[in-house]
Amino acid sequence: MGMMTVRNIPDEVHNALKARAKRHHRSAEAEVRAILEEAIRPEARLHMGDALAALGRKVGMTNEDLDALEQERDKTPAEPVTFE
Repeated sequence: MGMMTVRNIPDEVHNALKARAKRHHRSAEAEVRAILEEAIRPEARLHMGDALAALGRKVGMTNEDLDALEQERDKTPAEPVTFE
């Protein structure tokens, strides 16, 4: 994992960071990691499971449809690839 040092943080920012970390019951370092992750991966990102569930609702798929698909699915184990 990468490491980073941030210098010359104003005292008020450093104090606010420590207070925020305390509110979230984690260290200041863990809080900085969480802030960076939020900045790079915002909550508005598309979650694949949510998108698939929304698509199923849009087309009117029911649990009975899923059960029928599961019954028809080929459950034969895949054969390993040969390179001969």
